[in-house]
Amino acid sequence: MPSTILGFVLHSSGRHQAALAILSVLVFLLSAAPLELQRRVINVLVDRGAFETVLWLAAAYVGVVLSEQSLKLCLNVYRGWVAEDSVRRLRSLVGVYADRATRDVSGEEAGVEISMVLEEAEPIGSFTGVSLSEPLLQGGVLASVIVYMLYLDWRMALLGLAFFLPQALFVPFLQRAINRRAQSRILVKRGISGGLVSRISGRGGSDGRIGWGWTRDPIERVFTLNMGIYRIKFTMNLLMNMMHHLAVASALGFGGWQVLQGTIEVGTVVAVVAGLGRLNDPWGDIVNWARELAVVGVKYRLFAGVLEDLATPAGDHQPT
Repeated sequence: MPSTILGFVLHSSGRHQAALAILSVLVFLLSAAPLELQRRVINVLVDRGAFETVLWLAAAYVGVVLSEQSLKLCLNVYRGWVAEDSVRRLRSLVGVYADRATRDVSGEEAGVEISMVLEEAEPIGSFTGVSLSEPLLQGGVLASVIVYMLYLDWRMALLGLAFFLPQALFVPFLQRAINRRAQSRILVKRGISGGLVSRISGRGGSDGRIGWGWTRDPIERVFTLNMGIYRIKFTMNLLMNMMHHLAVASALGFGGWQVLQGTIEVGTVVAVVAGLGRLNDPWGDIVNWARELAVVGVKYRLFAGVLEDLATPAGDHQPT
């Protein structure tokens, strides 16, 4: 197997990733068009223009939105197919490697295989569907909207965007803390699976009975790790949302002052504020993608390591 998760993505679904990339480009090329149409409608209303113009702009808005959403539907369904195909491939690989194993497999190792087939293959395969198209799509949306806002009023746009800069400092720091806990959680859950199979097979107790006391410490450890991840994750979301609302407030204040001075139109302020709103979701999606990349990368390395161990002859196997 390839050594990295991105290597596996390209090896298993390279052609499909290219098609997903094309769909992603088509979607983000339409992302700024609704903002411009909204701006024109508002300006026509403020200037008391012709109602026929408003109807044409509204019809154009509906057409653009329908096109964008239809492309998103195709993209998401295609992503789902690629993800499920990868999950199926990974689960099949576990069975193939297990059948070819040239050494005896202990109860703990059998538990690891069960965990891999039932749980770990799912997030790895699911990430395949969004591995390349998600950052391309969301990055394209960010770039399109930012360029559009700068075109409308660069001062108001830069003031709003300035509130996104602190996130470049605290997001990576908090994300590394999440990654460390996620890796520990994977290893602890594997130990639980292996220990459970050993107990069921009679290897864990002298009397052959299955006791659950042995699971208390690992289960408590998983609980503690999960709660740590929740606290860090939602704290990060809180900080990101606060930065977004501060950006909107600054744009409203500065933009409103410019409207009163007669230097810009009301529709421009509305478009910039709407653009800042459009930035929040793709920026959050990119952060989530980076988080998932790090976590799934750890899972994939452990997954590939177990398959390599299964394929290693008994005499060459070195315990880890």
